[in-house]
Amino acid sequence: MSTAVVNNANNGGSKSKKRQWIYAKKPQGELYKKRQWVGYSLLLFLFAAPFIKINGEPFLMFNIIDRKFSILGNLFYPQDLYIFVFGMLIVMVCVVLFTVVFGRVWCGWTCPQTIFLELIFRRIEYWIEGDWQQQKKLDAGPNTDQKQLKKFLKHAIFLIISFFISNIFLSYIIGVDALIKIITDPLDQHIGGLISIILFTLVFYGVFAYVREIVCIAICPYGRLQGVLLDDQSITVAYDHRRGEPRGKQQKDAMTTQGDCVDCKLCVHVCPTGIDIRKGLQLECVSCTACIDACDAVMDKIGKPKKLIGFYPMGEIEGTLKKKNNTRTIAYSVVLVALMAVFCFLLFNRSQVDGRLLRAKGSTYQLRDDKTISNLYSLELINKSGKEMPFKLVCDDPRLKIQVVNPIQKLNKDGHATLSFFLIIANKDVETYKSNVKLAIYSGDKKVETLKTTFIAPPGMN
Repeated sequence: MSTAVVNNANNGGSKSKKRQWIYAKKPQGELYKKRQWVGYSLLLFLFAAPFIKINGEPFLMFNIIDRKFSILGNLFYPQDLYIFVFGMLIVMVCVVLFTVVFGRVWCGWTCPQTIFLELIFRRIEYWIEGDWQQQKKLDAGPNTDQKQLKKFLKHAIFLIISFFISNIFLSYIIGVDALIKIITDPLDQHIGGLISIILFTLVFYGVFAYVREIVCIAICPYGRLQGVLLDDQSITVAYDHRRGEPRGKQQKDAMTTQGDCVDCKLCVHVCPTGIDIRKGLQLECVSCTACIDACDAVMDKIGKPKKLIGFYPMGEIEGTLKKKNNTRTIAYSVVLVALMAVFCFLLFNRSQVDGRLLRAKGSTYQLRDDKTISNLYSLELINKSGKEMPFKLVCDDPRLKIQVVNPIQKLNKDGHATLSFFLIIANKDVETYKSNVKLAIYSGDKKVETLKTTFIAPPGMN
């Protein structure tokens, strides 16, 4: 359904430029039960993940404000952006691969928008206002006290759930510890956090109470992207018109051959986006399979085979599928495996310490009275190990000695430190004006990072 012209059989099939509210019939069936198992499992994970910690770090956290991310208990900083990019590429390729093979199954089975709307908000609506016909009758009826009470109760519960979701969503951004602090501390100490929670609550409430399927049809870009990705071998939810047409009521003594479709329109009534799947593939279809369950129930009653509506390759229904070709699927799979291999390599070979070594501004070298030459450097270190880390600096050139100005023996957990130090060399050991130097950072006996710089000294100072 969109804000433009909509043909919705739930509303009598009339066309109007005004948005027509979709009253979706309560779904039921084997696929719906499976979708509930998938959806509620994902909801459990979504609500539990912020509270799970590994080595004291959140299981998942995307703190854009402090530019700190935690994935599986591993902390990532802006310096690890390349790893994050590979992770996003893997997600994108996964979505593309699933779309190429299974159509828009992501939208109907695992998308948070669909899961929240169909498995939480609509079920509350069914509980308070009844099934689709009762809802339609209630909205069209007079504004009685009972109607106002039902509407108030429904929207009050919607707001409470939206408030809860907004807190969970915020915990993924700032971390559950910071969220608990916002909740428990006096309001005037966290005005920004309170405003964020209120805004998130209103956004979620607006989406699930009013906007609903418009997100899938007009706002989400993935719905438009699938039109480019699908081909005649992609498996989608489709109506088998070869078997179903001509549609109509079953008549035993009919002179003409009758199709299996009895034109009951249940497939339209249960559709959460208000489309008629019998009109062919439509971008509004989110592959939720509610129409499959509804049609299978009818086929059972009239003694016909199931799957008049089912998962079919697009080309099979249209008669354009001549030979199955998995080239594109194999190509995407190869790319996905390669990206995952690179991602795992980068993840497990990531340095525990990130360092930035800079020469002191405005200085080159210093001539000392003890016949040595020194260069001054500044070193910034970030601890990404998730624990307190002792460290020491070691220069790979034995001629150079290190003199730290502000000695620091260890890095705090998730901490960072800045220290200044001199590299010193004897005059007699100077061979070139500029030489390359490697500085190693050790934690215990393990080298955790190597940094490169240059040392400047005038030759011939013996």
